[in-house]
Amino acid sequence: MEQLNGRIIYKGRAEGEALVTNMPISFYGGVDPNTGTVIEKGHDLEGISIKDKILVFPQGKGSTVGSYTLYRMKKNGTAPKGMINKETETIVAVGAIISEIPFIDKIDTTKIKTGNKITIENEKLTLC
Repeated sequence: MEQLNGRIIYKGRAEGEALVTNMPISFYGGVDPNTGTVIEKGHDLEGISIKDKILVFPQGKGSTVGSYTLYRMKKNGTAPKGMINKETETIVAVGAIISEIPFIDKIDTTKIKTGNKITIENEKLTLC
């Protein structure tokens, strides 16, 4: 087990399987809020569902409507269990906060691989 510390964007606890990308994510237009599937053409997660995963990505991109898209995903039951960024920005931070999705940043995301079991607990990240 390895433990990393980051900065809390939204406190809480989430456990699950990591889904990692090195590409930024646009929730508005890039993820289907009804299924949780990445639909952005050419994205390395295209066709993959982020539902119930610990989503690891460098940062968000795109429209401020992305915050609401995350909220809609939470209400639809298609949101990730938790999120980890290298360096977050306002759109994703607001989306996580209004959706109450545990979220941290300031993490060296290169240490995390898809399939790793992860626990987020406030500012702490445990890799198993």
